[in-house]
Amino acid sequence: MDVNLNGFFRVVQPALLGMARLRWGRVIAVSSVAARLGNRGQTNYAASKAGLHGAAKSLARELGSRGVTVNVVAPGVIETEMSRGTFDEAAVRNIVPMERMGKPEEVAALVAFLVSEEAGYISGQVIGVDGAMT
Repeated sequence: MDVNLNGFFRVVQPALLGMARLRWGRVIAVSSVAARLGNRGQTNYAASKAGLHGAAKSLARELGSRGVTVNVVAPGVIETEMSRGTFDEAAVRNIVPMERMGKPEEVAALVAFLVSEEAGYISGQVIGVDGAMT
């Protein structure tokens, strides 16, 4: 809870006044597919990430008139050093409809788009990069 919710507020809050004054800004929070699906043994994690969704949606409403967008990227099973030993191929095929792990570059591409000028009318959204898990 402290990292996922309080961390979000501690990082974003000092930047908000400057973005509001500039009348431009982008806030991207990173969540998890677990916030939408839940996960055994991770009630606190899933709850904190779901709380992040609500915080981002509220902040988007507060800052929209100031040209600041606020969105959430919710990755699913992404191929990283940490996840490589956690999921075998059969498990991935079973839980991910696209039958593969996502790539960090796929998550990064969405974030890059969301911080661009072209994404100026996208705000208050939770966007999954999860191979159709949600």
